[in-house]
Amino acid sequence: MKALALVLAALLAAVPAWAELAPGSMDMQWAAGARDCAKDPQPPLQVHAYDPRTFILRESLCSTFEAPFMYLLIGSRRALLIDTGDVADPTRMPLAKTVLSLLPGAAMKLPLLVVHTHRHLDHRAGDPQFAHLPGVQVVGYDLASVRAYYGFNHWPNGLAQIDLGDRTIDVMPTPGHNETEVSFYDRSTGLFFSGDFMLPGRLLIDDTQAAIASADRVAKFVSAQPVSFVLGGHIETDAEGNLFSWGSSYHPNEHVLQLSRADLLALPAALRSFNGIYTTRGKLVMMNSMRVLMIEAAALLLILGGLVTLLVRIIRRWRRGRQLRAGAPG
Repeated sequence: MKALALVLAALLAAVPAWAELAPGSMDMQWAAGARDCAKDPQPPLQVHAYDPRTFILRESLCSTFEAPFMYLLIGSRRALLIDTGDVADPTRMPLAKTVLSLLPGAAMKLPLLVVHTHRHLDHRAGDPQFAHLPGVQVVGYDLASVRAYYGFNHWPNGLAQIDLGDRTIDVMPTPGHNETEVSFYDRSTGLFFSGDFMLPGRLLIDDTQAAIASADRVAKFVSAQPVSFVLGGHIETDAEGNLFSWGSSYHPNEHVLQLSRADLLALPAALRSFNGIYTTRGKLVMMNSMRVLMIEAAALLLILGGLVTLLVRIIRRWRRGRQLRAGAPG
């Protein structure tokens, strides 16, 4: 009986850690874009309040087919913006203006820290909008800057924290898609921000072994943490898991943004099944884009070579026929 009481006490002690997560809503219908954006223009930016201190922003499919997501987390002492999107021009994409309008304070805004999930342009093109704003710090996106800012002395191992004041964000290296990739976990909401490491779309993998190691570290981390939702950098599939065409500005019946803790826990096994070129596993589509392009280029060269060979043969036959006709008696 004493042993049973100890077990029950341990279980009850674990409940508050899960129950104390700040609740939020993912009830948001993201704009589907348009087949012809010139005829059906869209607002450049959508904003969804997950809760009063957590905002999800998305650039329109008509502004950029990448339609990346960005995340604004507000603490008591400062705010954090994860990624700055794919459009630099503030007249086309008023990202900084929108973010500042969401920060508390009138004349004196809360200090803002701008970070990136990784260095690809569609996650940092908006950096210049923030570069010279008072009270704003933009962390560099190159590997040296990432390691130095977070203090990752044994990259890709380690765990760092960002203290926003009454709100702590864990930061962990998750290279594989890109060598600079990091993911973020918000202890107050249980939201896991996965960038392009995990999303409802193409998992573009540059380094398979690095991706597997990252997935193992993430699975170990989240196995001991409550996760409300996993929020990535893009949506590239419809509700049935079918990929939209690359470069498409129209996403009808789009998959929801959020994935689950179970999806993260299943990722290591999925990545171990990746053949290094292109593999589907359930709704996951894993690919190495450079190798796929090389194979496509090789196939195109073979087709062109075949067409050239066929054309040469046709010309030679035509010439022979012409010579025979020219030498025939009248």
